[in-house]
Amino acid sequence: MKRRAFLIRGLVAAGTFAAGPGEITGAEYRYRLAPATVLPPDIMKAPREVREAYRFAILNGETLRYIPCYCGCGSAGHTSNASCYLKDGSIATNLQFDRMSLA
Repeated sequence: MKRRAFLIRGLVAAGTFAAGPGEITGAEYRYRLAPATVLPPDIMKAPREVREAYRFAILNGETLRYIPCYCGCGSAGHTSNASCYLKDGSIATNLQFDRMSLA
């Protein structure tokens, strides 16, 4: 849960991203999300906040690559916070999800 809270706070602190399809808006934040239809069934069963984090990572992985992973998963090969959601080398046409954030 700490990783999700950190991600949301980081988004709020980073400011407003360009609006577009699939955006979430609120009094405190606005960011683009990938469509939920790209998520695999196991991630679709996760809580809303987890699904949003995965959807954010798909469209904003370059931003997450600047945020170090602080949960101790470096031994699993994670290079940044983006690695907690998508495997390194994952591309839009071949998304490879990391399930670590489901735990």
